[in-house]
Amino acid sequence: MFRLLPSGWDHAPGVFAALAGVFSPAETFAWTRGHVYHVSDFSRDVLGRLLLASVSPSPEGDTVNEALRQALARSRLTDVQAAERIGVDPKTVRRWLSGQKPYARHRWAMADLLDVAEVELWPESGKTDEPPASSLPAGIKKVYPHRWEVPQSAWRQLFESAEREIGVLVYSGLFLADDTGILRIFERKARQGVKVRILLGDPDSSNVELRGEEEGIGKCVVAKTRNALFLYRHIQGTAGIELRLHSTILYNSIYRADEQLLVNHHIYGIPASSAPVLHIDGRKYSDLASTHIESFELAWNESTNLSSVNSPYR
Repeated sequence: MFRLLPSGWDHAPGVFAALAGVFSPAETFAWTRGHVYHVSDFSRDVLGRLLLASVSPSPEGDTVNEALRQALARSRLTDVQAAERIGVDPKTVRRWLSGQKPYARHRWAMADLLDVAEVELWPESGKTDEPPASSLPAGIKKVYPHRWEVPQSAWRQLFESAEREIGVLVYSGLFLADDTGILRIFERKARQGVKVRILLGDPDSSNVELRGEEEGIGKCVVAKTRNALFLYRHIQGTAGIELRLHSTILYNSIYRADEQLLVNHHIYGIPASSAPVLHIDGRKYSDLASTHIESFELAWNESTNLSSVNSPYR
């Protein structure tokens, strides 16, 4: 069984060197007169990954995006497969591999697909024009262009600061549910008398499914919500912690510790992890904080207590 290499590739430099970083010893090939002989039982996308591994600079002199090439190789994705997943032409992905910078929405989609930070694939995208803190409006402590830019320490400091109440309003908030340290903070704070209220999207709700479609990831939001519910089961029985399900349309996710809030905007077509986050200090601008707190309370009042529904997560 063999496949003919495209014209001009029979003397491509660096192909075998690139193979060492992409294929295992069992994924063996022989190179003979411009043909690749397949000598192991391997998937049909091998040639595509070989071409990805061997990509060279474009005639225009652009610099190869090595980070993107390696991320695709680690994910075992060809340019064609990646293009199909994020809804672009394969030629567009090849231009990105040759150094062209994608639009922001495509950078976010590719980063999510490959499960890496955007700045790892396009370091220049991490440069922001955020104004100094002194020029921000009263009550806005910080603006994060993307949720993934919020350091883990900021989430922990927020919830550690709570003296009366912690509130979480999300569809899934899986990144919190999957953080054992955060869950321990919730438990400890509840035992200290802090009220902890966690409001997750009902995975059977049409609005949760719709959010996945809007982000271009299908039923992944539903799956993430179910995973979050499963992870929260460990703290469900703790006195002072209440978990509920909502079926409302969220325009932002709210993370609250008393009058301190981190508010993650929801933008059509953009994953929440790539959308902006505002750190609001309600002690300095109570109206700004109270607007979001009121929204939280409305969603809470319309929600369903998990213990009152027929759910495997009770």
